[in-house]
Amino acid sequence: MNQKKRILIVDDEETLCEALAYNLEADGYDVDTAVSAEEALTRDLSAYDLVLLDIMMGDISGTQLARIMKSNPKTARVPIIFCTARDSDDDMVSGLDLGADDYITKPYSLRTLMARVRSVLRRTSGPAVAAGAALGGSVSFEGLVLDPERKTCNVDGEDVRLPRKEFEILLRLLSNPGRVFSRAELLRDIWPDEVVVLDRVVDVNITRIRQKIGPYGKNIVTRSGYGYGFEE
Repeated sequence: MNQKKRILIVDDEETLCEALAYNLEADGYDVDTAVSAEEALTRDLSAYDLVLLDIMMGDISGTQLARIMKSNPKTARVPIIFCTARDSDDDMVSGLDLGADDYITKPYSLRTLMARVRSVLRRTSGPAVAAGAALGGSVSFEGLVLDPERKTCNVDGEDVRLPRKEFEILLRLLSNPGRVFSRAELLRDIWPDEVVVLDRVVDVNITRIRQKIGPYGKNIVTRSGYGYGFEE
């Protein structure tokens, strides 16, 4: 890689941090570690290309740190991979719903983790991101306007904050009016190929998008047995 990607590992298991850092550095990444969310918050989080984040830590949990990052414009777009022992479907949906880019349950293989890291970095800094900007200018329907380059959503003159996944799903639907995307297509395009994500994660994101875009929520249609589309 031409320029080393910077990764921050946040986990209260110090030996795990050291092992992950060693292997990631061997793979060509610039890696820092923090053994608590509090320590992570002393760093310039906006300087990282990816954060690997445990959930169950001290006074500030991983989910709280993720919320802090997503609510700050400077760090809202920094990709997050949750690495946690909490492995229920609800935990996974909640983590992804916070705007995390992936969710890996412990114990995991080093090979799996490295593949997930590569996939998220490829998707968030490579051609997949450029594809949105390549659309050129904004994508809109009446008062609903998405700017692929600035990653902004405007509804009838009001800015609406959409996490990365919600923005990418809405951009895909709005850019292809009348086309119905299957859940499998959306999972393949919005999440890395290596990630095993439940179909209902797509449903959760669609529900949240509908709620956030006001009167235009009704334009996102469900085709039973097929998937979702945007109708003008």
